[in-house]
Amino acid sequence: VQLAESGGGSVQAGDSLRLSCAASGRPFSDYVMAWWRQAPGKEREFVAAISENGGNSTYADSMKGRVTISRDNARSTFYLQMNNLNAEDTALYHCASTWAYHGGKYSEREFFSWGQGTQVTVSS
Repeated sequence: VQLAESGGGSVQAGDSLRLSCAASGRPFSDYVMAWWRQAPGKEREFVAAISENGGNSTYADSMKGRVTISRDNARSTFYLQMNNLNAEDTALYHCASTWAYHGGKYSEREFFSWGQGTQVTVSS
């Protein structure tokens, strides 16, 4: 599956953004989809994941309450709504796909397709 992110940008602290990830290739509904992010000088970290049919989702503790992951299988697209952004959210955000949903802690090794990323920059 090929993935392409969009929706990043430069915003002020407290603003909101919605990131999108469009998929092409195998049927989109076959995949668990997730968002990861990597800030300058830091390791890539998990943000959120959503099950194949969108019925289940899991979030990093640091993001709970401020982000919502969703998907539209008819459009082969999934989203990350981020609210009340702060400077620590500045990062390159990647979407990724894997096969099996679980509600536990995800590792990068579980994901086999990655997008190029979309930059989010938050100014305080």
